[in-house]
Amino acid sequence: MKSIQSSKNPQVKQWKKLLTKKERDKTGTFLIEGFHLVEEALKQHDFVLELIVSETVELPPRLDYGTASITFVTEEISKQLSDTEAPQGIYAVCRQMEQASSLQDARSLLLLDAVQDPGNLGTIIRTADAAGMEAVVVGKGSVDLYNPKVLRSAQGSHFHLPIISGDLTEWIPRLKEKKIPVYGTALEKATVYTEIKPVSQFALIVGNEGNGVSEEILSQTDANLYIPIYGKSESLNVAVAAGILLYYLKHH
Repeated sequence: MKSIQSSKNPQVKQWKKLLTKKERDKTGTFLIEGFHLVEEALKQHDFVLELIVSETVELPPRLDYGTASITFVTEEISKQLSDTEAPQGIYAVCRQMEQASSLQDARSLLLLDAVQDPGNLGTIIRTADAAGMEAVVVGKGSVDLYNPKVLRSAQGSHFHLPIISGDLTEWIPRLKEKKIPVYGTALEKATVYTEIKPVSQFALIVGNEGNGVSEEILSQTDANLYIPIYGKSESLNVAVAAGILLYYLKHH
């Protein structure tokens, strides 16, 4: 275990850079914050590279730190690394596990087309995890998978199932080759979702908060589904819609 007292330390500057997408992409790592996320990351093999802990924080004795190094820092440094208003004083640098190969055997996938709100993306990932989906593919135009708000909203689901960034127009034909039906979501020229028979394998595409799934992608699907609106609201939140459809298709 080591200790860092100065916020000018090069190591601290490097950690702070991980709050930017550019540095996360460059290093293939990302920063998580808070006891729950750190515990979830440590439960999985080989995600955590190093732990950063405020001097004011007591480490839970039950955690298995594996090969992760531990560095203690001042409360001032801890606050500089935080993306929240009430820092818990514990962080971890994690390795990105974005291997497309880990999705080879997936038979139930959620595909996301340009989902831009971090809270929505995180909630959708968490919902896919809860519904027992086997993989998530985050398409172009979406918010960064490792954005701090996405990580918080997903509540540790990043560590539970394979999630990769990918081009949906390449994924759809690949899924069809494997005889996996691909369903889009749309408000027009679409089938009420309850008319589709739930299947053991499928891919569902949900889209951008304002524009939905792009026409280019909708034209490639096997069928496009919609959820009826019974009140006066124009549409459902994309994460809520994803939840309704995933649970229906997977568990009805």
